[in-house]
Amino acid sequence: MQTEMENSIKSGVVGLVGPPNVGKSTLLNCLLGQKISIVSPKPQTTRNRILGILNGPDYQVIMLDTPGLHKAHTPLNLEMVKIALKTLTEVDVILFMVDVTFPVPKKENTPTEYLKGSNRPSVLLLNKIDLLDKEDLLPVINGYQELYPFDTLIPISALKHDGTDILIPELLKFLPSGPRLYPEDIPTDATERFIVSEIVREKIFLYTDQEIPYSTAVAIDSFHEDSSKGLISIHATIFVEKSSQKGIIIGKGGKKLQQIGAAARKDIENLLAQRCFLKLWVKIRKNWTKNVNFLKELGFGG
Repeated sequence: MQTEMENSIKSGVVGLVGPPNVGKSTLLNCLLGQKISIVSPKPQTTRNRILGILNGPDYQVIMLDTPGLHKAHTPLNLEMVKIALKTLTEVDVILFMVDVTFPVPKKENTPTEYLKGSNRPSVLLLNKIDLLDKEDLLPVINGYQELYPFDTLIPISALKHDGTDILIPELLKFLPSGPRLYPEDIPTDATERFIVSEIVREKIFLYTDQEIPYSTAVAIDSFHEDSSKGLISIHATIFVEKSSQKGIIIGKGGKKLQQIGAAARKDIENLLAQRCFLKLWVKIRKNWTKNVNFLKELGFGG
């Protein structure tokens, strides 16, 4: 009887794709009710695919937050786009998000080109409607409908949680019936080590400028829990491409690195519900964004 009930729910995978910096990670965090994907005002913050698990009495939606679709040139950016494009072939529904404050792209220069031939139901998600006058929204809708035959469209504000309540019911119309793919009590399949490394990287995006965030990678060297002290000790390395970037990350008297570490530690303690000792190191790995072997060590190209 239990198996029969489980097989009657709506269960499937949704790919959250779109251009950089349109609010994909903000939406995933909003739907989960907790922070899984890192966010910053800078484009291309998300580098890896993040899986979020949304549960209800009659559904389980596996949502994949992906790097932004963009014209890539470096090996790192090419891997990021490859991750997003691979997702399009592995999902039941495509959730294509755009920022309504950006101009509708021309037909020959639009990420919707990636959707052609996907043969998946597609939902157009028009984000940041709180920043646009209502009378200006209709031309945006019409513009995207001319670019691609979306199955439906939903205007939302992920930041303000406006319209997000109707998103899941709309997605369920396109999802198959089946069993739950994950236990109901976990919000993601990402490891704590991965999320911690992403938190540190987010703070670098927030506290540094220009090319610095894009030239950094974070690796967790050790992750040790001392239950007797109620303390988790984490050592992490921030990789940069050149010595000048190392100096900027560390800052005068180490102040910038302390600022990054303090902000990261606060989020990590909220995530793990434990006190945390976080030690950050900065090392130079020359031209790592172009080093295919090092990118594999970071989990790209697998």
